[in-house]
Amino acid sequence: MPIDTLELTQALIRRPSVTPQDAGCQGLLGEHLARLGFRLEPLRFGDTDNLWARLGDTGPVFCFAGHTDVVPPGPLEQWSLDPFVPEIRDGLLYGRGAADMKASLAAMVGAVEDFLAATPSPRGSIAFLITSDEEGPATDGTVRVMETLQARGEHIDWCVVGEPSSHQVLGDMVRIGRRGSLSGIITIEGVQGHVAYPQLVHNPIHDFARFIARLAAKPLDDGNTFFPPTSFQTVWVEAGTGAPNVVPGQLRARFNFRYSTEWSHQTLRTHIETLLAELGIRHTLDWRLAGEPFLTREGTLTAAVQEAVRGVLGMETELSTGGGTSDGRFIAPYGVDVVELGPINASIHKIDEHVRVEDIDRLRRTYADILSRLLG
Repeated sequence: MPIDTLELTQALIRRPSVTPQDAGCQGLLGEHLARLGFRLEPLRFGDTDNLWARLGDTGPVFCFAGHTDVVPPGPLEQWSLDPFVPEIRDGLLYGRGAADMKASLAAMVGAVEDFLAATPSPRGSIAFLITSDEEGPATDGTVRVMETLQARGEHIDWCVVGEPSSHQVLGDMVRIGRRGSLSGIITIEGVQGHVAYPQLVHNPIHDFARFIARLAAKPLDDGNTFFPPTSFQTVWVEAGTGAPNVVPGQLRARFNFRYSTEWSHQTLRTHIETLLAELGIRHTLDWRLAGEPFLTREGTLTAAVQEAVRGVLGMETELSTGGGTSDGRFIAPYGVDVVELGPINASIHKIDEHVRVEDIDRLRRTYADILSRLLG
């Protein structure tokens, strides 16, 4: 019986797969893939379920990648429906994970079914890399699967990630890379004392203000052809003793850089440490790297995606590196061309997340067209 992509999306939404829980989503997808001839390899690391599935033994290898985990629904009373009971209203399918990214996963499986019906002997192999750890720490998911594949010499040539890349209409934007994400948790040491005796205190809040002022004084870079300028944001600051007349002795803050390929995390860290030394700020700094920037330059994969969007969806797509991080950051470093193409992202992580019903089938046909251009 042919795969009904809408029904499969709804079945996935019914599974409350909040990170790192998979809640049976990979098993459901695996059942369909097994019927299509895929070899299934569940890979569990820590509390994270992953699935590597492959059809074929030769290259080139085309991989669909995605995640079954979703972010928590938040306050249930703010939803107009149960977030894990899919509901269709006015042509929209509602439910947590509808856009990010269970519709994409269903469309991928349906696309493979359609492609194999038209091309029973593809040129190369098709694979799926599915994780339940994309929305969380991302330590036991895609990164571990890629390490496993490398250890046994298994290589991916092209990868389409089903992240919701579209902006206003399906296919109007495709991600060909992402900025790097580097966070710092800084502790600045001062000298606590009475506000009336400034000569006896050293205010760490003022030190942090000087640091922020220097960073804000001029851009870290001007970006480049593919990336916007590197951005800096402070996301959390904590200082104070609870008394209005006491200068605190310590400040803690967290900040984040979204950086272009003009930097590596090492050069960016060195730049910040040098600045703090120049300002004479006594501190300790704990760095957290979420991912280096990656870029897939125009070539075979990007051309196939652009042509598929043009042929199926009737539009010219914008190649972008905007947005947050994705698991593409763990796949690209292995020499894989990575592109992200998925539904409209306006409602992701929000109350009443949704996807256009018609877009699920349109995405299925677009994915199938990409397969035809690369492996047909």
